[in-house]
Amino acid sequence: MNKSDKIFVAGHRGLVGSAIVRRLQALGYDNLLLRSHAELDLLDPMAVHRFFREQHPDVVVLAAAKVGGIMANATCGADFIYQNLQIQQNVIGESFRTGVQKLLFLGSTCIYPRLAPQPMREETLLTGSLEPTNEPYALAKIAGLKMCEAFNRQYGTDYIAVMPTNLYGPGDNFDLSSSHVLPGMMRKMHLAQLLSSGRASALRADLLARPVEGVDPEHPEPGLLGYGITPDSLMLWGTGSPLREFLWSDDMADACVYLLERVSAQQLMAQGAPFVNVGTGRECTIAELSRRVAAVVGYEGEVRFDGIHPDGTPRKLTDPSRLHALGWHHQVELSDGLRRLYDWYLQ
Repeated sequence: MNKSDKIFVAGHRGLVGSAIVRRLQALGYDNLLLRSHAELDLLDPMAVHRFFREQHPDVVVLAAAKVGGIMANATCGADFIYQNLQIQQNVIGESFRTGVQKLLFLGSTCIYPRLAPQPMREETLLTGSLEPTNEPYALAKIAGLKMCEAFNRQYGTDYIAVMPTNLYGPGDNFDLSSSHVLPGMMRKMHLAQLLSSGRASALRADLLARPVEGVDPEHPEPGLLGYGITPDSLMLWGTGSPLREFLWSDDMADACVYLLERVSAQQLMAQGAPFVNVGTGRECTIAELSRRVAAVVGYEGEVRFDGIHPDGTPRKLTDPSRLHALGWHHQVELSDGLRRLYDWYLQ
């Protein structure tokens, strides 16, 4: 990439997209094309067609996606597969038709089989059944990376795909119904800590700033009970036994820009897979994560697991050795990242 290249970051207001924008700007890339959903609906093929014909980006980062946690995936499967397929079809298709020089597609480690050998290597793709709770989302992401691979093979394009592990960081989604596990857990513990310590004004301010469906900021206790939050205890979904890996979003952004600057699709495909994992190679159980988040938030109440709601994939650890061989390693460990995320949330 050149500093003068027009770079379209699709999804620049999301967790990953905003981090990529920060990283690009820090490195002196100042010719960024950024459009909000109101300005450009990526689900609208004609709107995307006009945008690419008018702007002619040189580089595209496809970070826009319909994402969510286990509850959102389990209840809105049609939205996850339809919207992600449509976004990918529109953006990748127009990138090809207008001669985009390089494209980076953001996938997810949800693409791997539910019982993939651990840690998960790139070559385990399509070797087993997917996790049922997020299968529609995973299928859409598999289609996206396979679309990139097919264009590379047939037309010699330079479309690379990255499969990040669970991400967290500034701009995360803390909604109690649709968030991923880490920010959702942190928000629950924050609310539980405010409730148990009798800090009514701070609790009200939080709920007004980030409304929670079914919770009245003036009388929050009955509504919070529906989310497992009481003055004395906190209930979390599942058994607490699944193992998860977490990567700071700015580390993810650094990896993406590193790959855009230094690695081609042909290099990746010559190594046996047209995509690369991005992760830390380190994991902890959800129960251990709850203890670490509680220590950061200062929550001292009881934490219980209901054992009723689904756990999802029992273990999902990436093997980032291919990325390490390309010269990139993560910098932010989970202990530091949790503190940074909570500080950001409080601000």
